[in-house]
This record gives sequence, structure tokens and C-alpha cells, in this order.
Amino acid sequence: MNKIYLDNAATTPLSEEVIDAMVETMKMNFGNPSSTHSFGQDAKILIENVRRQVADYLHVSPAEIIFTSCGTESNNMIIKSSVEHLGVERIISSPMEHKCVSESILDMKKRKGVEVAYIRPNEKGDIDLDKLDELLKASDKKTLVSLMHANNEIGNIIDIKKVAQICKENNALFHSDTVQTMAHMNLDLSEIPVDFASCSAHKFHGPKGIGFAFIRKASGLKGIITGGPQERSLRAGTENVSGIAGLGKALELSLKNMDAYTKHMQDIKQYTIDQVSEAIPGVKFNGRSSELNNSLYTVTSLLLPYKNPLIGLQLDMKGIAVSQGSACSSGASKPSMVMMMVLSEDEMEECTPLRVSFSHMTTKEDIDVFVNALKEISKDLIIENTNVEHR
Repeated sequence: MNKIYLDNAATTPLSEEVIDAMVETMKMNFGNPSSTHSFGQDAKILIENVRRQVADYLHVSPAEIIFTSCGTESNNMIIKSSVEHLGVERIISSPMEHKCVSESILDMKKRKGVEVAYIRPNEKGDIDLDKLDELLKASDKKTLVSLMHANNEIGNIIDIKKVAQICKENNALFHSDTVQTMAHMNLDLSEIPVDFASCSAHKFHGPKGIGFAFIRKASGLKGIITGGPQERSLRAGTENVSGIAGLGKALELSLKNMDAYTKHMQDIKQYTIDQVSEAIPGVKFNGRSSELNNSLYTVTSLLLPYKNPLIGLQLDMKGIAVSQGSACSSGASKPSMVMMMVLSEDEMEECTPLRVSFSHMTTKEDIDVFVNALKEISKDLIIENTNVEHR
């Protein structure tokens, strides 16, 4: 069975060049970067070269890039340290954030008594920026705004520059989970006054277990993992040298090929929308995931016109990997918070969401196999639903 992978929002396959770069680093740069001898300093130089590479991409200072294990760690550090060390007493966010953000916020509410305000999205998943401005003006408490750049389930994109400007005008700190957009979009943080951002390399064909946090210079943020002075004393512990090398190579490839990758995935996404719409009568698309100009090109979210909680398993048995929501929420007995925000009660009771996400490796042939399999599974269920409606 030829397997087809359509769950790239959860993780992406490693590029061969990334694997080669990591293997070479494991062989040749095994020294501890904190050691003063040549073995250690060679590893340190590698790390600093990648740090400069990331900083150049974001148009920031290398000192503002802190390597972490992943986006989850970066988000935890930023949110919790903002409360612990920057005096944040209030956090404004959305119910549609990634679980690592929402749980970090709830932890600060429970343990530190932080006031939390949520901006409820509309049925399309959009955040009302006038409401954000209104909430910021309603309190003098030191506030952190945490809103993701692009949603990992429906692909909606916020105007990150406008949000940053609203926060700046109201003397609030702004953190954005940029895990889904980093290395997929041009991000110039010299023009976008965001204070904090996060990244995971495995979202753009790099290795798992490595990411970084962007922390604006002079923010005063401190680390939550204490120990040695690594990463400007913001993240103690011996650095993941081969992982950092892999992140650097994956970023290099993504930036070099960004235009070609973007066009390919936009074409694949539109092809998927067209083919599914033709094959499955009554299918809808969640949020703005069917709008190429208003959503992330790597993701589309289907709403199938029948209830089938086993569809992910059924497709997997046919060799096709997709997701019924965020990977961090899979296996849950109830719909994800994102789906609860954008679907009506009837839709949650009677329909099935399915996330399909792409990479530059995805082909139209992959989509054809997926659509045919979906059509086979859907046929009997659509007939059954129609019969129930007519009784």
C-alpha cells in the first residue's frame, strides 16, 4: 500500500538535506558548546551561525533569538515569565489558541490570579480587533495579548502588524504563536512591533525537539528553566546542536524555495477544494480555509455532511493520513475548541470536521486518491443521512 500523508500541520517529513546536515553535525560537532576547547567552540560557532541565519530572516538581532525544544516550550516560557518577571496582571487571548497557549494562560490564572479576557471569534473564526482595542482601553493593568498568527485547524490569519500596533498604542505586550507561519511566510519583525513569537522546526521539514523563541531586546523576560548561562541565561541546559543544525538547514531550504513552495501548495489547496466540492454533495469548509487570500495555504478544513467519528481511522486503513483536529487534541471525546467556536450546535451534532494539510511534497495524485477514498466512505453515509431527513 502506498501511503499518503496529508497531516502536515501536525508535523512535516524531514528533508533529506536536513537529515544529512544533522548526521554530519553528530559526527563532527559533538563537543559541548559551553566547553572552551576547540571541540566545544566548533559546536558553539555552528549554533551562532544558525542564530544569525534566523535573525536575518526575521530582521532582528541575533541576541533576540533563543533556541528552545519546540513551540510549546517557547509559548510556556513567554507567557509564564511575562507574569512572573514582567508584572503582567491581565492576559487577553482567544478561545481558538493552541492548547499550549490556552493551558499556560489558565495555569497563570489559577496559580497567580491573573485576570483573563477572551475575544470570542465570529462564525468564520475572525478576531474583532475593535474589541481588542476596547478591552485594552478598559483597564490600566499591565496586559499581555496572546493571539496566534495563523490558526492550526482552520488556517485563519490575523493582521499581525495591526494587532501589534494596537497593543503598542495601549502599552500592552504582544505575543504571537507563529508556529504555523514561520518559514512559510515572510516575517519582518523590524516592521511588526511584536514583543514575542515562537517557532517549531518540525512544521517546515526540520527535526522535532528544536525550536526558538523571539524575545524583543530589553523586554526584561527571564527564563523558566534555570541552571547554566546558555541562551543568554534564558534557557539553561546544553544546546541541541544537531537539532539546531537541522533547523538551520530546513530554514535555508524553505526560504530559498518559498515562492515555488507557496505556489505549489496554493495550487494543491485549490485543487483539493475543487475536487472535494465536486465529489461530496453538501460539503462545507470551516472558517476561511477555502479562501486562498485569507487563510494559510498549507491547511484546509472540511465539514462533511454526516456524522462519522471514525473517518480518520477509516482513511488511515486506506493508507491516508489526515486529522480531525489539532494533533494536541486528537483522541478527545468532544470537538476541539476551534470547532466549537466556528460550528453551530446542529453542525457539531450532524457533521464531521476533517483537516487536510499540505507540503511541497503533496501531489495532485495524492489528492485524487484521498478524494476517491473519501467518496467511497461518504457514499453510504450521505444516503443514510438523506433517508433519515426524509422520515
